[in-house]
Amino acid sequence: MRKIAIIGLSGLFMLSILFTGCDSVKNANNTQKGAGIGAVAGGIIGAVLGNNLGKGGNAALGAAIGAAVGGGTGALIGNKMDKQAREIDQALPGADVERVGEGIHLVLNENAVRFDLNKATLTSQAKANLDKLIPVFNSYADTNIEIFGYTDSTGKADYNLTLSQKRAESVKTYLISKGLVASRFKTSGFGIADPIASNDTKEGQSQNRRVEFAITANNKMVEDAKKQQ
Repeated sequence: MRKIAIIGLSGLFMLSILFTGCDSVKNANNTQKGAGIGAVAGGIIGAVLGNNLGKGGNAALGAAIGAAVGGGTGALIGNKMDKQAREIDQALPGADVERVGEGIHLVLNENAVRFDLNKATLTSQAKANLDKLIPVFNSYADTNIEIFGYTDSTGKADYNLTLSQKRAESVKTYLISKGLVASRFKTSGFGIADPIASNDTKEGQSQNRRVEFAITANNKMVEDAKKQQ
């Protein structure tokens, strides 16, 4: 599993000031150890960083960071997310798993969930890989799951935007059909944005036809963590 360096909330705050609106903010990405700053500060800093990361070209990563609560509550949530991230990595080694802030950024590329050209239908391989994630998602029912769909750069931008939304919806629909609660999910389509590989090659285009997840604590997990402090 690809892990990110843990940076305290105070460090994130300074980075948010120094790099707001800049690509450099992408390197500031874990609020887990900010218990001494307090929950209010943690939420503000997470929101600032999440907003700027979303604008900077990685919506899923920004969403995962933007949900930060901070304080002792955030530390407890972070511990649960650590465990979930490890289980996701073990269940689906082909996925790219990042623990960021108090959430998880998960990329399902061509090694996990593949889409054929101009298609939003899940392949049999994609379904098999999603099946591996379902037990983990069921074990951590107190999380929200936001799904982001993407395309390669071939075709018209408005068409790709619609196609990417359909891809995110396909994943959501499949997971719900397997028993996951619909209210946990939110979907977004970003079309050709945020490429993770060059669109100049067929291989790169295949990698860009993907979905990403931002997994964050829901209200119940937050409230339970507050009671545990």
